[in-house]
Amino acid sequence: MENLKVVDVNLDNVHKETFYCIKDIKKPGFESKRKWFEKRLKEGLRLKILKTESDKMIGFIEFIPASKAWRPVAGDDFMFIHCLYIYAKKNRNTGYGKLLINEAEMEAKRLNMSGVCVMTSDGSWITNKTIFEKYNFTQVDQRGRFELLSKKWNSKIEHPKLIDWTAKQRQYQGWHLIYADQCPWHEKSVFDLLNTAMDFGIDLKITKLETSEQAKNAPSGFGVFSLIYNGKLIDDHYLSTTRFKNILKKELAL
Repeated sequence: MENLKVVDVNLDNVHKETFYCIKDIKKPGFESKRKWFEKRLKEGLRLKILKTESDKMIGFIEFIPASKAWRPVAGDDFMFIHCLYIYAKKNRNTGYGKLLINEAEMEAKRLNMSGVCVMTSDGSWITNKTIFEKYNFTQVDQRGRFELLSKKWNSKIEHPKLIDWTAKQRQYQGWHLIYADQCPWHEKSVFDLLNTAMDFGIDLKITKLETSEQAKNAPSGFGVFSLIYNGKLIDDHYLSTTRFKNILKKELAL
């Protein structure tokens, strides 16, 4: 087995290392993520890519102090994991995920935090809880399909909590898409959905989240993507054109 290395992505090497989940630096989503990334670095964001010695990418982790997390979570003395991903199935259950989780734990301890937390789900675009439970994370909260898991080394500090996002949904009447550049694939989805809405004669209102506080108070558990129709959350993650067309046909009984 080749030796492994963990690369800390920063402004100097981002075009070489990329963001892992989007590798084509010419795609508009890459530049949107880069601008978002630059601002978040000052808030403690870290993105690390696990690679072989020959530079083959295995997986990545993105984490940030929970006070600045782009998810509906409250727990200021914790580090929060936005994303964890090991791409190839053959590389899962090999300990590679633990190497990346350790990076978040080491940074949390370096900053004298009390622990690390993460949102999980069996649904799309987010890691399930199995890997975290394997490494001594405990489920401490749940809302809908989302769980909040926590691992702390200071027993005197309370576990973090999820912020209720459901009450905020009622304020969005008509069709609304709320998103942020935390995920580099959102820009493509917004473009596709907006054009599809125009084809159907739908007034789709677009709101881009610019701060972590806005994301914490967004109307979905994922925080950085919410499709809402007349106060009802329709979907909470990246959507394709085909999926959106099917949603419109169902909701509008076409």
